[in-house]
Amino acid sequence: MEGMEEKKTKEPGKRLPLFGILKIRPYIHTYRWIFLSMVLTGLLGSLGDVVLPQFQGRAINSFCEEKTLEGIWTFVFLYVAVLLFQVVMNTINAYKCGQIEMYLGRDMKKEAFHHLQTLSMSYFNENSVGYIHARVMNDTDRIAAVLSWYLADGIFNLGTLLGAIVMMIRMKASLALLVLAVMPFITAASIYFQRKLVLLNRKIRDLNGQISASFNESITGNTTIKALSIEDRMAGEFRETAEKMRQESVRAGHERGLFVNVISFGGWFALALVLWRGGILTSEGVIRLGTLSVFMTYALQMMEPIQHLVEILSNMISMQVNIERFTRLCETEPEIKDRPEVTEKYGDSFQPKKENWEPLYGDVEFRDVTFHYPGSTEMVLSHFNLKVPQGSSVAIVGETGAGKSTLVNLLCRFLTPVSGEILIDGKDVRERSLLWLHSRIGYVLQTPHLFSGTVRENMRYGKEDAEDWEILWAIHEASADAILLRIGETVLDGKESASKEELLLAGLDGQVGEGGDLLSTGEKQLISIARALLVDPPIFVLDEATSSVDTVTEKLIQSAITKAMKGRTSFMIAHRLSTIRESDMILAVLDGKIVEQGTHVELMRQKGYYYRLYTVAQSGAME
Repeated sequence: MEGMEEKKTKEPGKRLPLFGILKIRPYIHTYRWIFLSMVLTGLLGSLGDVVLPQFQGRAINSFCEEKTLEGIWTFVFLYVAVLLFQVVMNTINAYKCGQIEMYLGRDMKKEAFHHLQTLSMSYFNENSVGYIHARVMNDTDRIAAVLSWYLADGIFNLGTLLGAIVMMIRMKASLALLVLAVMPFITAASIYFQRKLVLLNRKIRDLNGQISASFNESITGNTTIKALSIEDRMAGEFRETAEKMRQESVRAGHERGLFVNVISFGGWFALALVLWRGGILTSEGVIRLGTLSVFMTYALQMMEPIQHLVEILSNMISMQVNIERFTRLCETEPEIKDRPEVTEKYGDSFQPKKENWEPLYGDVEFRDVTFHYPGSTEMVLSHFNLKVPQGSSVAIVGETGAGKSTLVNLLCRFLTPVSGEILIDGKDVRERSLLWLHSRIGYVLQTPHLFSGTVRENMRYGKEDAEDWEILWAIHEASADAILLRIGETVLDGKESASKEELLLAGLDGQVGEGGDLLSTGEKQLISIARALLVDPPIFVLDEATSSVDTVTEKLIQSAITKAMKGRTSFMIAHRLSTIRESDMILAVLDGKIVEQGTHVELMRQKGYYYRLYTVAQSGAME
């Protein structure tokens, strides 16, 4: 939620905007020529606003006062030429602004997304989806908009302001000083109101984030809301937040209206001074009426650029927050990463050197491994040793929250030991790349996730070049044929006389929905197992794969797991202990520590912690 994110960020409001911009200088440097053309066209475009009032003075002095049309066509030609020149410059400027906004936004989003792929799982556990999404989307959009449209507007207004001052001084310095005397008042008022508006807009943005979060909760948690009958409470909280936003928005509107009126008063006051003094000078014949008219135009014309420049400077300063949050994301170092020499040999996640990848067979050894979580001194593993020969099965059991996932997270290098080594095929995993390891481990999560798209597209996330026959084989091995047949019937819309093969192939084209929502939890789990099987991984990890399904689906999943584990080194985090009796090794975890290990028969003979777990589980099953 945007409001929450703001609290995480220290607002650097007193620092000059230049310091923030320096952090994204590489992005700006890439498009330096587009920036330069934007600046030049902005300044040239502002010349039109500076020059056009001169035509007004010429028309009054020559055509009105002298009552002659001599030179009228030259006048019209030049006037139209200036207008066309300004239109062309403004059009090119707008095009360049659009280019900068799109290119900068694209490059920063690509960089942020690319960097997110390199970060460790802990980063995503510690930061919400909304927070990360805001960094990638909102902050980059804000930076790109300010550095394109706002900056161009600032250049245009600065050119107009300076040009008007120069022209007035050239025409009549004493009269120009009267107008310039009002500028400090206008500037001070602009700064004062901009500060108030920034604070109010920040509150409104926070409240808007809360409203968005309420919408999100009401949609994603709709079933829970109805089950608890708390519709009135949720609606009341939403109304309260919406009312606060209305009040702050009204305050901001009042301040903005007062700001505009104060600036307008300053402009009209400057105009009154020009009329007073200019009228005297005109009556004395010191200046002509057309010159006075031009001064009046410049006097009014100067107030708006000042207002815009203060507003733009305010936006440039507040943009620092967006820059710092974006750069903080891109500068975040992954807790676990390959050493330089490993990357040199094996490549990284985006440019792998697969020709140097060794085969993986599945011998696993934990050698004198000690581990505790960051920020804690309590040891989870202390000088832990375990050998798992190729093709062996290891089950990890324990109560909910006991820390069963720690061992497999260490194996997969989602965590790294404080000391000791984890060896695969006799070699420390840190001597090979993360991608090499992860691409050879089939990991089936407790809560399966499918991507939006078809079944075929989801399966090919496991193996990009997989043929249909390979996908169908993996689905068959995962006991998921019935799912594909059902989806195929939907795709073919009840077409009669369709063969089983046709239904299966049609099922591959079926949509699974966002996050796989068109499938049940059990169906998603079976597809996930099939996707892992498609890679033919030497090591299989199953994280309580049957914990959230019905008995019938559990049997299907257990059948798929049995096939998946055959001939592979497997680690299974078990929720239902009846599924792990035949495992070669069982590890019992209590309070984050492995307290017992052995086969089912050995642990039952000990009548310790595992015995109590198994006995209670069996009693529950009988009931």
